[in-house]
Amino acid sequence: MTTADLIDKIVQVVLGIAVFIAVIGLIMFLVDRAPKKARDFVQLIAFLAPALILLAIGLIYPAARTTLLAFTNNAGQWIGLDNFVWMFTQPDALITLRNTLIWVVLVPVLSTVIGLAYAVFIDKSRGEKYFKALVFMPMAISFVGASIIWRFVYEFRQAGDPQIGLLNQVVTLFGGEPQRWLQEPPINTFLLIIVMIWIQTGFAMVVLSASIKGIPTEQIEAAQLDGTNAWQRFRNVTLPGIRGSLVVVITTISIATLKVFDIVRTMTAGNFETSVIANEMYTQAFRAGEPGRGSALAVVLFLMVLPIVIYNVRILRQQKEIR
Repeated sequence: MTTADLIDKIVQVVLGIAVFIAVIGLIMFLVDRAPKKARDFVQLIAFLAPALILLAIGLIYPAARTTLLAFTNNAGQWIGLDNFVWMFTQPDALITLRNTLIWVVLVPVLSTVIGLAYAVFIDKSRGEKYFKALVFMPMAISFVGASIIWRFVYEFRQAGDPQIGLLNQVVTLFGGEPQRWLQEPPINTFLLIIVMIWIQTGFAMVVLSASIKGIPTEQIEAAQLDGTNAWQRFRNVTLPGIRGSLVVVITTISIATLKVFDIVRTMTAGNFETSVIANEMYTQAFRAGEPGRGSALAVVLFLMVLPIVIYNVRILRQQKEIR
């Protein structure tokens, strides 16, 4: 590119910016001169337009296109419900759906239960902030980083070789044979689930601990004066007081679990019967050359997430009406 070409480019950019500023200035001038109702309406549109445009480009259009692709084959031909039939009839696809359901049942429940128990036991204890930091620390690690850490925990070496995997070190220490943990279904799925629980427990613990501290002290003292024990106070005072936070924690972790991809992709790439919907969606669309099947999986994933979102919104609306 010559100097003259470069100068022309700069002039074009400057002129483009000047025209853009002039147009914006003209619009603002017209808005200022317009009647109050019209001015308010135009201002509302002006503020909402950028967000609506980005929403249409980044969400609505891709969602509509993905839905249409779900009814086509890899050549772009309309095939109706064939992709969905494949999803619910082929053994590998059924394993993927089964694994996803196992994930979405175990991860939210166990993460919430462990986080709640931890929050209750360390509440107002000496060194509480340090105990919380230890449990919350995995939240600061990316899913890929956590997967690499746990892959070393499950690492396998041939019998007789030094075991660098912590789990196999424990097994051999007690006289057992090292196992290929990530290649043995169905236990490998549960071992992957542990990674997600390890990450999400910190989130559940922090949210629920803050909610527990928000319970009025008078309620707890009144329960103590009534002669209740610790379990009765937890069941009748603490749980009702943190119900809203429990709903938020469970639904948030459920949605994150339905979308889990990094852990499975990093540790097993979906092999050995460990694939989930998000991973299989990527595999079909970008590896197997079947964008229709990948889109169908994406539609099913959306339909699985939607009821959780609707339930969360309804609960939050009910709480708002009570307040």
